[in-house]
Formats: sequence, C-alpha cells, structure tokens
Amino acid sequence: MGVPKMIAQGGGTLLPLLLTGRLLLSHPSSISFSNFGSCRKTSVRFFTSMAAPPVAKKVRHEMEMFGDVRTDDYYWLRDDSRSDPEILSYLKEENDYTSQAMSGHKQLEDHIYIEMRGRIKEDDISTPIRRGVYYYYERTFKGKEYAAHCRRLITSETGISVYDVMPTGPGAPEEHIILDENIKAQGHDYYSIGAFKASPNNKLIAYAEDTKGNEIYSIYVIDADKGTTIGKPLEGVTSYIEWAGDDTLVYITMDEILRPDKVWSHKLLSEQSSDQCLYHEKDDMFSLDLQASESKQYLFVGSESKNTRFIFYLDSTCQDVVLRSLTPRVYGIDTSASHRGNHFFIKRRKNYHMDLGKLRVNDSLRNKIDSLDYAVVIVPFINNDDKDVDDLEIFCSVKIQDFQLYRDSMKTPPSVYDHDMKLGISVLKKRQEVLGGFEESDYMTERKWAIALDGTKVPVSILYKMNNVKLDGSDPLLLYGYGSYEACVDPSFIASRLSFVDRGFVYAIAHIRGGGEMGRRWYEDGKLLKKKNTFTDFIACAEYLIQNKYCTKEKLCINGRSAGGLLIGAVLNMRPDLFKAAVAGVPFVDVVTTMLDPTIPLTTSEWEEWGDPRIEEYYYYMKSYSPVDNVKAQNYPNILVTAGLNDPRVLYSEPAKYVAKLRATKTDDNLLLFKCELGAGHFSKSGRFEKLQEEAFACAFILKALDLSS
Repeated sequence: MGVPKMIAQGGGTLLPLLLTGRLLLSHPSSISFSNFGSCRKTSVRFFTSMAAPPVAKKVRHEMEMFGDVRTDDYYWLRDDSRSDPEILSYLKEENDYTSQAMSGHKQLEDHIYIEMRGRIKEDDISTPIRRGVYYYYERTFKGKEYAAHCRRLITSETGISVYDVMPTGPGAPEEHIILDENIKAQGHDYYSIGAFKASPNNKLIAYAEDTKGNEIYSIYVIDADKGTTIGKPLEGVTSYIEWAGDDTLVYITMDEILRPDKVWSHKLLSEQSSDQCLYHEKDDMFSLDLQASESKQYLFVGSESKNTRFIFYLDSTCQDVVLRSLTPRVYGIDTSASHRGNHFFIKRRKNYHMDLGKLRVNDSLRNKIDSLDYAVVIVPFINNDDKDVDDLEIFCSVKIQDFQLYRDSMKTPPSVYDHDMKLGISVLKKRQEVLGGFEESDYMTERKWAIALDGTKVPVSILYKMNNVKLDGSDPLLLYGYGSYEACVDPSFIASRLSFVDRGFVYAIAHIRGGGEMGRRWYEDGKLLKKKNTFTDFIACAEYLIQNKYCTKEKLCINGRSAGGLLIGAVLNMRPDLFKAAVAGVPFVDVVTTMLDPTIPLTTSEWEEWGDPRIEEYYYYMKSYSPVDNVKAQNYPNILVTAGLNDPRVLYSEPAKYVAKLRATKTDDNLLLFKCELGAGHFSKSGRFEKLQEEAFACAFILKALDLSS
C-alpha cells in the first residue's frame, strides 16, 4: 500500500491520485481555511427552536471472535449498493438536521466563503511544463469550478534551459485548449480527471475520468488538435495510464475489492476485451502502480505492500510490450527506480537503512546492482534571483515534480523553480499570488517539541498572525493531526487556513508517530501494536500547547481526515475533556469490523498497517482503541463528522454508525452534526469553489462551538 507518489497542491493538480490507503490525498492538512476579521464573542444557544436530532433505529447484531462478543446496533447502516431507501432517508435526515443546526451561522459561513474565494486569483495558469515542441499547462477561469488543459507551440529553436519562458501576449503562439473540464463536467454532480497524458508524438491525449467519486475511472483517448474521440473508452480502470509508443496504452485495473492487481497493454482502436494482461498480482497484500521514467523511455510497474516493494520495467520504444523484472521480490526490502543514459538507478530501503545503486540497462536481467557512494541532495534555496539563504524560513516544505522544485511554508505561498544540476542554479518560475491584502511578514511560524508519554520529543509546527494573538492562553487554537501510512504532513501553505489565523487563532500541526516526518522508525513506532503512540502523542501535543499558553482546553479545537479521523475519534474517547470542538472528516472509526472483512476495499492490503484482527493479539489491541468500540457514557465536545456516500476508502457507514452510537451514548448536550455528501466520495465535492464552501462550513462550525460570531 503506501502513500501516493503525488499529492494535489495549491492551484495545480499533481496526479494520479491512487487508491492505496484510508488517506486524504488532495492535501493531508485539510481542514484548511482562510479569512479576515477579528474574534467577537456573542451569546449562542445551539438548540434554541431546533428539532430533535435524528435517532437511528437499533438492530442488534452480534460478532464473536476469540470468545469475545461485540454488539453493533447500527450494522444495518451499511449498504454496498448505496440504494437502500431507508438508509438514504436517514442520511438525508442527518443532513437536514445539520443544515438546521447551522442555519443561524449561514451568513457567517457565506462571509467566510467570500473571504476564501477572495484570496484566489481565479483566472490563472499553472507553471508550464515543456514536453517536446509544446508547453503544457492548466488554466483556470474566473467564476469556473474546473480547469482547462492547454498547450502552446514552441517556435524557438534554442535548446532547453532553466531560463525558458513560455511566450504570451501579441505575437506569441496561440493557446490551444485541449480539454475544458468545465464543459465535460456539465450534467455531473462530481467530475474529476485523474490523469492527463500526451502521447510521445503529442498527437493524442489519454485521460482518466471519474464522474461519481468512487475512483473507478474511464479512460478516453482524443485527438489533441481536434478533440475528437479515438476508439472506445476503457472502462472500470484505475487512473494509472502511460503511453508505450504512440499507439499503445499501458494501464492498471482493480479486483472486486478495488485492489490494483493487473497491468494491461491496449492497442488503440482495438476492443478492451482483447487487451493483453502483462502481469497479475495475486497476493492480496500487494497493490500495483505505474509510472514513466523521467527519460520517458521506460515504464516502471511497482508491486508493493506496507513493507515490501519490487519493480518490473517495460521499454516503451520497443514494438513488443513485455514486462521484465528489475528488482527481486524480497520481503522487507522496498525499491524504487529511475533511468538515465545507460543505467537504471535503484533506491533500496531495508529496515532503517537506505542506499542508492545503479544497474546497467543490459544487465537488468541479472539484477546486478552496483552500490553508489553518493546521493543527490536537493537544496531548495539555491537560487540566483530569490532571497538569500540566511533570510529563508527554516520550517519549509519542498517537493519535486516534473523536474521542478516546489517550496513553501505555513506563511509563505508556494514558489516553483527550475533547477540546473550542472550549473547549480535555480530560477523562479512562478509564485502563487494570494489576494486580499495578504502580507507574509504579518505572520510567524514556530517549531516546538512536546514530550510524549515515553519521553519521545514530538515536533509541533505553529502559525499565527503576530498582531492578532496574545499568547497568554486566551487565544483559540486549531490543532491538526494525521499520523499514519508514513505520510509526512509538511508545514506547507494553505490560503484558506487564514480564515482562522486572521481571526486570532493559533494553527498547529502535531507531527505525531505513524507519519514519516522523522524517518522510518517514526512510522514504525506508530503502527500495528504501537498504534496508540499516535493518539498519546497527539494528546501530549495538545497538553504542551495548553501548558505553554497557546490556548486553554476551553479554546482548543482539533481536526483530522480519514486515518486522521481515526485519530480524532480515538482521542475524543480517551480525553474528551481536553477539547472544545472536533471535526472528523471521512473518519476510519470502525477499525475492527472493517479489518475483519476482506470484502471491503483496502482491508487485506492494510493488515501490515493496522494489524490482522484474525490474530488474537491484534484483535484485542485494535479493539482497545477503535473509536466505535470505545464510545462510552461521558461528556464529549462539539463534534462535526463528514462522509461521502461513494467513498471507496472509508465506507460511509463507518462515520454514520459512529454518530448514531455517540448520540445514543454520550451524556452532554453539545452539538453533534453529521454531513454526508450523497454525490461524492472520499475527497468530497470536486469543484474548487464547492470545496471552499465545505471548508467555510467547517470553519463556521468551529466558530459556533467557540461562541464566536465573526
């Protein structure tokens, strides 16, 4: 399984988004929010003139394992067809109740939405990428939800340089819109393109389309100039597609539990039923992925579990489409590959050791990898026309995509650089504009260290607006956490987050164990039979922030999504007294029941992440923290839970039964809201403004919980 290789950032789309975990891929640190204004207290009564919340019926369902009987009164809420009228009616009742509960803050929500949208340069383009004789890029339009995929012809005969700039304006080659998602999305409640690939000769485009949010794609091939469709679409596939020459596509399909398990070769204009299966991964602990080498000469197919990864390769310049082994399947060894010149370069990890090797292309069948005694280190601030090194922020985030460097921080908008390795220079290509009077110098970032129960130092990244906080314990604070899949939650910039910090909030990220921020051991110490470290680390971070007067528990709010939603559910059961409000997005909260069911997507491939509850030791350990299994009669803070009906990663029924059990069990009168998007999946709605509306809603919920009206 593992974390996807690319994650959406800022205004650009880095794809494919891959079905490999109960993980938020669009960006791990949402909720992210943005805004102007100051905190003003008001008197708010949550339940004045409100109808009673929906009450889910109880249908006793017993599950026995190792002589232990668990009772789930809300098991009936799961319907894999997502068509049961009674269940859909209940979900709509919950949505109506949530809308009514928040109706008094609808004006505030709309105001926050306008703020968030006002920070976006709506008519913009992504950083152009040079491929062959074209610059490719995405364009967004004022007032439009989706992007258009565009290109411009390169007329200059000069060689490729980091100083290349795509010409625009009068006299420049005309912009050609290859595909406008706004047109394609018409008639769909949800629309997402998971991959957009130009053929080597740039005459054709293959793209993967999802119109439900279930991450099951259709692949279309179109003429790049005319936009006409070539042949029939490939149906029921993943977003993994690559060209092998100008007339062949390589793609990956999934099995009945949505595990990417087969690699196929497709000749254009042929029937999908006649496609050649290049490899079938039969071990249900492993999933496949596909990517092209930087040179575009080779395709790499990886088969990976949580502990092991091995690679095949395919020469895309050959007529015969054949997969060959590049690295062997050895348990505990994780490999990835790249290509340059006459060599494959292989990165290998075993336990906590990483090395880099090279392998001559002609020797690949013998897997004779020679170790290298050097590695390439990317330094993000080597740059001739940007800030000096001494002026650069220490706590920043750096990513690499399409040979470009992306750098940002919690207070610094993303910048994109082209880097020349031979000359050792970086040239700034684009810096994200943040409208609405944003000034980076108004904000402060800090890195602090909380002490976990076992003495481990846990890093905490902090952001606030200097003139808006007192740092005497009176400020409200929003703490985000994730802590799974070895995912690194970078201290990166999210403009919508300013809706909190401009109102006097402190925003903090707890870099807890289970993530990858502090290396492989950090991940290993927060998974399987050490998973509770993730939760106690988060609590330690919360207590540190209170002890050091960043907030009080009466002003402390928390949020997390997906596996981060599991975190929220677990810590709410453990320390409900510590928090004022919580947002759990598409939360993985029914851990034991889900991981005992191999028919549910992702279950088998995740036994190496959470444990296999068919083994007694894991069963009881997982049961001891599973949020649904540990809801108890106690006071809980204000809670907002979200779900997507078509979500393949976390079934909507998990958050639904979590809310139902909380309602029937908790002893307080605090707000408990459930919002299920009936036409979307794990990543909620697909339009960029629709997403902002959802963030504004969650922001308004937190302000409501804190009795803040603006």
